[in-house]
Amino acid sequence: MRYVILVITLVLLAYLVMEFNSRTAELNRLRSDREAVSARLDSKRATKAALEAEIGYASSDAAAMKWGYENHMARPGDFIIVPVQAEKVTPTPAPRVVITTPEVSSWQRWLSLFIDSSDLAP
Repeated sequence: MRYVILVITLVLLAYLVMEFNSRTAELNRLRSDREAVSARLDSKRATKAALEAEIGYASSDAAAMKWGYENHMARPGDFIIVPVQAEKVTPTPAPRVVITTPEVSSWQRWLSLFIDSSDLAP
């Protein structure tokens, strides 16, 4: 009878340990999911703040003035200046420099191999 109670106790203890392990694994998974959702939430909040700032600027007077100036509109008292494109100018090509080497006859080349022919240059 003791052995039966001992075996039942060991089986019950093994079941409780396995249940504890599965619950611990579930807890770890839920924590990682919570961290991922928290990171996405922070990203969404930052995006929302940026969009609200953009909406705030778009509905301001400064944005309306900038849009008006970009579309060639003016306020009373402004002088509109429209730049006119100059005539097309054809660029003049720079003269090419041609380097010429003095012609040396073959006997002067042979002579330059044996003696210093710098004073024999034509």
